[in-house]
Amino acid sequence: MTSRLPCLFVSHGSPMLAIDGSAAQHFLKSLAQKIVSRPRDILVVSAHWESAIPAVSLARRPQTIHDFGGFPKELFELRYPAPGAPKLAERTAGLLESAGFEVMREKSRGLDHGAWIPLKLIFPEAGIPVTQLAIQPELGPKHHVRIGKALRPLRDQGTLILATGAITHNLQAFFQGGFGRDAETPDWVDEFAEWVANAIADGRLDDLVDYRELAPFAVRNHPTQEHLLPLFVACGAASDPLQGERLHQSAAYGVLAMDVYALG
Repeated sequence: MTSRLPCLFVSHGSPMLAIDGSAAQHFLKSLAQKIVSRPRDILVVSAHWESAIPAVSLARRPQTIHDFGGFPKELFELRYPAPGAPKLAERTAGLLESAGFEVMREKSRGLDHGAWIPLKLIFPEAGIPVTQLAIQPELGPKHHVRIGKALRPLRDQGTLILATGAITHNLQAFFQGGFGRDAETPDWVDEFAEWVANAIADGRLDDLVDYRELAPFAVRNHPTQEHLLPLFVACGAASDPLQGERLHQSAAYGVLAMDVYALG
């Protein structure tokens, strides 16, 4: 009998996470040992694949997408040659369609850095089939909670739902503020990250959905929403009422909170 897997939310930060020996990197390298059982397959919901309607990838050998620039050559030489998971993609599409969503099937979409970098750290052997689900930035948190709820049955079928984005993500503040790798975390980052942690610990899903009105410095931490929306898919897929635990807390470059959560 397959154990029900938790949903994970991972803050993937900068692509340098793949090669920098940070606290977040060290934690992710140990994360597989904390998962209840080895996943049969993995559905990644990454902030770096956006679409107008939910989309899944049917790729049998998803390419490693280096969707970034200005980084060391070493990053561009990395690959994550995991097999694709077209059957999981079809199960995902079927669950969403049964819940009333229109779904697009992409034949060859590969793994963006929001997907393959966390995967390379958590499951470095690249042996578990993986596919991706796109987010819809214009449709907001409530829409993504609905997606998560539709996908909850996957957790009983050996599928790990891995949502990756960022608890805080203000790149303009990063570039203009001169934040170095080990910069001190400003109060406006800490207060928002703590609000999210407390809301998850208390099971306050409705408050999380309304975070832009309720959380301190919400818009400052997320001028745009795409990097937080994967969290709402994970929350929706988790449980009623919401149950969650912060597994890791650190920051990169001061303004990028690298928190990791297990949900459900």
